[in-house]
Amino acid sequence: MKKVIVCGVLTVLCIVATVLLRGPMGNANLEYTEVEATVISSEAVERTVRTRYSTSRQTVYEVVVRYDGENYDLINAHNAYSYQEGKTVKVYLAGGKMYANEEGVRSGSLFGKAYSAALIGSLVMFFVTIILWSKAAQEKRQAG
Repeated sequence: MKKVIVCGVLTVLCIVATVLLRGPMGNANLEYTEVEATVISSEAVERTVRTRYSTSRQTVYEVVVRYDGENYDLINAHNAYSYQEGKTVKVYLAGGKMYANEEGVRSGSLFGKAYSAALIGSLVMFFVTIILWSKAAQEKRQAG
């Protein structure tokens, strides 16, 4: 039963961290430069994601843009048709990486990464707590 209590407390802490980090992530003062870049290549790639129990397909958009003589993989591109080869597009340069939109810059920031980690931690800890609670209740029924 101690494991259930510890996991429950950790779950609550992760949820609180997620809620507290949402504000700073949304209000963070982002440092980026809005630039015009030329699309070098753009394609939609379908990947197969296999887990232990299932297989699913995921479409990933691989876009490469050129800015100031350097090629960058475009992060957070949501489609390939908006990025036709040779076309000049507005993108965001932050921390040596090129993003398709401001939300990509936000999620790539320190607060964005911390928020994502806390959110994933909350979900994982929630399920672990439920499983341990179920096992503890089952053991209690069998003993009593």
